[in-house]
Amino acid sequence: MSLATTERHGTRRVKGLLAPLGVAAAAGAVFAVVGVIDPNEPGHYPTCPFLWATGLYCPGCGTLRTVHALAHLDPVAALGLNPLAVAMIPFLVFWWGRWVVRAWQGRPRRTTLAHPAWLWAFLAIVMVYWVVRNLPFGAFLAP
Repeated sequence: MSLATTERHGTRRVKGLLAPLGVAAAAGAVFAVVGVIDPNEPGHYPTCPFLWATGLYCPGCGTLRTVHALAHLDPVAALGLNPLAVAMIPFLVFWWGRWVVRAWQGRPRRTTLAHPAWLWAFLAIVMVYWVVRNLPFGAFLAP
C-alpha cells in the first residue's frame, strides 16, 4: 500500500469521525451547562409545556434534574427523578459507540437505527411509562 493510499484512508477516517465526535461534544456541552445551571431553581429553564397545559407528567419530565443529579454524581437522585432517562443512557452510549466504530472502520452509515420491532417495543415502554407515572400507584415514577 502506498503512502498516498494510506493518507487517503486516514483522511477518510478522520472525516468519518467528525459527526460522532461533534455529537459527543454537543452532549458534553449540554451536560456541563445543566450541571452548572441548577434546574431545581425556578426561572432557569422553561416549564414542560405538557405539564403546564395538562398538569400531568410527560416521559421527559424530570430529565433536566436527572442530568443535573448525574453531573453531581448522584445516581440515586437521578433514578428518583426519571428512571427511564437513566435507563436509556447505556443504550445511547452503545449506539454512539457503534457509530464511532463504523466511522473508524470506514463502513457506510446504517440507514436504520434498529429493527422495527425494537423501536415499537421502545415506543410501547415509553407510552406505558407515561401513563403509569400519572396514576396513583405509579407516583414513585413522578419527578
